[in-house]
Amino acid sequence: MAGGEGTRLRPLTSNQPKPMLPMANRPMMEHVVRLLRQHGFDDIVVTVAFMANTIRTYFGDGAELGVRMVYATEETPLGTAGSVLNAREELDERFVVISGDVLTDIDLSALVAFHDAKSSLVTLALAAVENPLEFGIVITREDGSVERFLEKPGWGQVFSDTINTGIYVFEPAIFDYIAEGRPVDFSSEVFPAVLDDGRPIFGFVADGYWEDVGTTEAYLQAHRDILDDRVRVEIDGFPLRPGVWLGRGSEVDPTAVVDGPAIIGPNCSVGAGVTLGEYSTLGANVRVAEHARVSRSVISDNGYLGSGCRVEGAVIGRSCDLRARVACEPGSVLGEGCLVGAGAEIRSDVKIYPFKTVEAGAVVNSSIVWESRGSRLLFGRDGVRGIANVDISPELAVRLAAAWASTLDKGSTITASRDTSRAARVLKRAVMVGCNAAGVNVDDLEVATVPVTRHDVRDSTSQGGVTVRLAHDDPQSVIIKFMDREGLDLDEVAQRKIERLYHREESRRVLAGEIGDIDFPGRAVERYVADLVSATPDLAEISRGGLKMVLDVSYGSASFVLPHLLAKLEADVLVVNPYAHTPGMISVDPEASAAHVANLVRASGAQLGAVIDASGERLRIVDDEGTVLSDDQALLVLLRLVVDHESHARVALPVSVSNAAEAICAEAGAEIISTKLSSAHLMEVAASGGVSFAASQSGAFIFPRFLPAFDAAATLTQLVSLLAGTGQSLSKLVRATPPVHIAHEAVATPWEQKGLVMRTLVEQLAGRDLVLVDGVKVKEDDGWCLVLPDPEEPVTHVWAEGPSAALATARVQQYAVRLRQLLG
Repeated sequence: MAGGEGTRLRPLTSNQPKPMLPMANRPMMEHVVRLLRQHGFDDIVVTVAFMANTIRTYFGDGAELGVRMVYATEETPLGTAGSVLNAREELDERFVVISGDVLTDIDLSALVAFHDAKSSLVTLALAAVENPLEFGIVITREDGSVERFLEKPGWGQVFSDTINTGIYVFEPAIFDYIAEGRPVDFSSEVFPAVLDDGRPIFGFVADGYWEDVGTTEAYLQAHRDILDDRVRVEIDGFPLRPGVWLGRGSEVDPTAVVDGPAIIGPNCSVGAGVTLGEYSTLGANVRVAEHARVSRSVISDNGYLGSGCRVEGAVIGRSCDLRARVACEPGSVLGEGCLVGAGAEIRSDVKIYPFKTVEAGAVVNSSIVWESRGSRLLFGRDGVRGIANVDISPELAVRLAAAWASTLDKGSTITASRDTSRAARVLKRAVMVGCNAAGVNVDDLEVATVPVTRHDVRDSTSQGGVTVRLAHDDPQSVIIKFMDREGLDLDEVAQRKIERLYHREESRRVLAGEIGDIDFPGRAVERYVADLVSATPDLAEISRGGLKMVLDVSYGSASFVLPHLLAKLEADVLVVNPYAHTPGMISVDPEASAAHVANLVRASGAQLGAVIDASGERLRIVDDEGTVLSDDQALLVLLRLVVDHESHARVALPVSVSNAAEAICAEAGAEIISTKLSSAHLMEVAASGGVSFAASQSGAFIFPRFLPAFDAAATLTQLVSLLAGTGQSLSKLVRATPPVHIAHEAVATPWEQKGLVMRTLVEQLAGRDLVLVDGVKVKEDDGWCLVLPDPEEPVTHVWAEGPSAALATARVQQYAVRLRQLLG
């Protein structure tokens, strides 16, 4: 009997039938089928109704389980007896009826033997329970014959604790008591009729375990009973130790604590410092990030628990994504495909229905049934970013690339590249498939830096570019970065167009003969280096200066570029981590790398040290005294070199840059163009013409004369060229740079209140000296404060600069308090 919807178990059964609900990582019905086979039943008829294809698809003809299975479908509800009558053609001998959505190990052989011994027409399997009110009570005589039935009695009618389990043995003559053409129930109609007719009907009090898994509490209790070995079921995996099962292909970090009893399904990943407490069950392909805690909970297949998550006494449905520091309290239930933002709290007994999104930092006190908040934007500050194989799957990459390619003409060509990671490799292949399916050709550079990719787009007939790589600040996340015809990040208009096509699934599909091709162009790195050298007129002076430096290329694809470039500089170079690590990215700590380079600079007497990130875009600079420059210091030093070298220079800097940058430009007669904080806008301004230098505040710099985009190799070349022109040491310039004191705080802000907060803030600040390039910047005599809503998260950022760290912190806290008052 597998037609039940399991309404009391929603949202777990909102989009799967109750018999398919996983129990110790197998569908409940599979445990029942295995029990039947164990007792010699190999001919099975399954009555199906709700989401019948899900059951048919999983079990098929039963051959994999060693049985024969056929299906009888209820087009309309027929009741328990009516559904059995619907399968009458297959039931021409004595047969057993059993529910497909219970957990049991009852001895079916003893039940049938009792039935035969009593020559009964009907035998009911009975079980003793503590609370019989929710079940049908069966009162029997000493010989086991049934005296009377009570359907869901009150306590005043409870004369027995033996209840009807829904497991029956019937002779085919039972069909004489089931009316056709209408719903018929066994307990309320058929069994009383058999009793009144004087036919033999017996009850058998069965030994073994039986649980009607009808509620979330019962579902969790059933898992506890399995782990306590109170019920005999097959568990996949091998016993790591008594009470702990480990599935095939799963990895548990040595620092993780598995208290047990617990089940870890196949292909799971349990990170460092994780605690799996008692009665924890992980389904297949579950990833638990570092320092998460799980206890008395069920995490279904393909789930992701971010770092620091806490899940206690909860049930997490299939393919749920819980970000860092999410807390799920006892009794909470998440349906399939839910996304819970970082720091959110799901309170006790809250039910969140499938495919809902909970914002970061939200506290959910009531169930979410109909409401839904889907992802607003695919594109973030750096492109399309997410956790590899969780947010950014190959399926998403194909659809996204097809949407982007649909904005280009059929037959166009784009340039593609990746870093050395396996995640980027598989996702770039998916991107190329999406482009080809939309009729766009791909020039595949394979492994290349982002700047080389941008240069190739500008230097070829490509109509755009795409690169896939790990995020520089999170080795678990990937970024898919799309570029326009000029090799620059797509602007917001182009991003929104791609998002519309993606969400509407309106991507172009071409005929078989129009599918795009893949080519592998050569000499991209050589052309890039040649053009970079041409854009550096003082190269000969660098060579004569006998430059000595230390470089760390972070095992990235910059290792393919630097040998060609360093040969032109004729410098004495010590290179650290000089090769691309192709099997998978080695985790590199930028701070540790910079400190190591600093030590080598001091030991070798080098004039310069640098760390180039794996993407080839960001640069960390070390001076000749071994001082590691902060990103703000590096910006000010490069700015000073540029404006001193070029009179009346024009530079593009984010609106959040320090006042020290304005002072440097004012002193040299240079012009500052204020830009938004987004990389795309900074590149757009840098490419607009007449701009000598542009910079982010994250160690990424632009020299538009060569390439109007972030480029660490170009920055390094320009730095040594400009230093050679001044004849000064880098450390002397660093000492002359004024200190920068900028503080930051993020204020949680619901999406629907962001606009109201910013409008009210502008009204309150009327008459003040405001800059409205990106957010609201309030100028003060000795600094400033910038208030800017985050485009990706439900927070508002507050930055402030002051003459000291304490005053900057006080200023940022003052505006943070003002925002919280507006929200209140």
